[in-house]
Amino acid sequence: MKFFKYISVAALLTLGLVSCDEFLDKEPDERIEIKDVDAVIGLLKSAYSTANYGWLCELSSDNLMDNNAPHYPASNDDKKKNLVHYNLQPYERMDDEIFRFEQVKSSTGTDSPSSIWSDCYNAIATANHALYYLDQIEAKEREDAAKAGSVFEPTAKMKAARGEALLIRAYYHFVLVNIFSQAYKNDEASRQDIGVPYVTVPEDKVLVDYDRSNVTETYNKIRQDMETGLSLVVNTYYEKPKWHFNVNAAHAFAARFYLYTRNYEKVIEHADAVLGVGTSNLPNLLMRYDGFSNCTYGDDYANVWQSADLNNNLMLVATYSIASRRAAGYRYGQISTALQSTIYHLGPNWRWYVIPCAYVSGMTFYRSNQDYGYMSMKSGETFEYTDKVAGIGYAHVIRREFTCTELLLERAEAKLLKQTPDIDGAVEDLIAYDNSRWTFTEEDERTFRNGNALTDLTRATLESYYSKAVNYNCYENWDFTQKMSPDFVVPQNVVVYMNAVNDMRRFETNWEGLRFFDLKRWGVEYSHFYSVDNVEYKLTWNDPRRAIEVPQEVMAAGLESSRPPIDKTDYEMATDLRKTK
Repeated sequence: MKFFKYISVAALLTLGLVSCDEFLDKEPDERIEIKDVDAVIGLLKSAYSTANYGWLCELSSDNLMDNNAPHYPASNDDKKKNLVHYNLQPYERMDDEIFRFEQVKSSTGTDSPSSIWSDCYNAIATANHALYYLDQIEAKEREDAAKAGSVFEPTAKMKAARGEALLIRAYYHFVLVNIFSQAYKNDEASRQDIGVPYVTVPEDKVLVDYDRSNVTETYNKIRQDMETGLSLVVNTYYEKPKWHFNVNAAHAFAARFYLYTRNYEKVIEHADAVLGVGTSNLPNLLMRYDGFSNCTYGDDYANVWQSADLNNNLMLVATYSIASRRAAGYRYGQISTALQSTIYHLGPNWRWYVIPCAYVSGMTFYRSNQDYGYMSMKSGETFEYTDKVAGIGYAHVIRREFTCTELLLERAEAKLLKQTPDIDGAVEDLIAYDNSRWTFTEEDERTFRNGNALTDLTRATLESYYSKAVNYNCYENWDFTQKMSPDFVVPQNVVVYMNAVNDMRRFETNWEGLRFFDLKRWGVEYSHFYSVDNVEYKLTWNDPRRAIEVPQEVMAAGLESSRPPIDKTDYEMATDLRKTK
């Protein structure tokens, strides 16, 4: 079985398996061969996308603002409570296009839609080749077994490799459909929304016509691969389990998938598989903030956040990203009301204007001037020098693809929105999550709790804070459900607790891109204000621009746009959605 016969030169080069010179210098019989399951497992090490969707999704969400548009500084210094605007340049023109919800035409580089699209499909292609070779290996062994008069049964290692490949294929289609398509609503309504091509076979042609199908069909195929993969995957064959789809990461993926498809009982089932039922196991699983005591520089904090030694981190993925350079000191940043709505506000149980755990863990780094924007070292880069003298190399960001803390908040939301809400269980989860944010060193504990400036969250304080009609720190109205699509219904008796989920998820997923997915699946209306003229770019719940447009080179090759024109009025579309529920 010769690998070069079934995978293109371009794919080999993209995957980094060989250099161009190495490939061309090899004789056909010397080129890469996949002979056994161990080789397949080795191939799967390169099957994780190196593209990072964090910057694209953060800039598309309500977490970042234009420094050049009139805004109030986040500082509570009365002298600064005047509208200001700056005259800053974007890191590159692509950032202007993203912020204005336009198709990116100026860049195909790091952090761009092009890099995400191509790298996710490269990961999928590698997974498909792994599955192809597993089929070939199993077919040969089945044939040999038949000749020997025995029955072939796939080995545990074969099953595990197949499970990982299927999970990789499912997950990167999941990322693609959530970026480049509309959010899933329900099966009938989402058949009207364009999906993404679901690729299940190795490519051996340069040009292939792909059908984008629809969101419902895309999700159905993701579910099939995900569920099969989860039934097969084990941790046994990994030298470094957290850099692969290990069992816990697979359950976390399933929980997120079912949250997005609104199958809330399944969310709870898969979250419980990792976290345990109730909250007794959580202190050993959630993020701790006493590990930052010796940190000084940005990469110190990044190394703690992105460590495989943290129980909180379920799966890590090495990516290329320069998000931290784009975000601090340039045109777009976490400033003003966006900053107040994430980390710069008083809370139900703290009286500090920066959430204390954000302050100690490196979420408040800035360049030039803090008014230009904060950056979190959760997504801080680690630079790999290829030439120290020339000062060149690669900027790496380790994505915390799945964590226990985010999984806990998913479970809390599911408990609130399932057919018979479990409010008591959800509140227990929210309090357990909040308790994890105050796991300080003894010195920090004394500092922040001095004078009751920080207390433990109770159900009474949670309900009081998140039921306020107005919170001057963050929102005009805490009840963000008023801005949701008519398709996403939150029962009135859980609105207060969903307000808490919204606030906590926005903090927890800050700089990781998931806020954009939340805004899409909830159908929350929001606006970007651009330039000194304060031009408003508003996204209603059914706006086609909620789907990031596919790269222009992909459209030029014949793929359908993510943004078809809308003929119906908002009212007509809302009526149609209600009929399908």
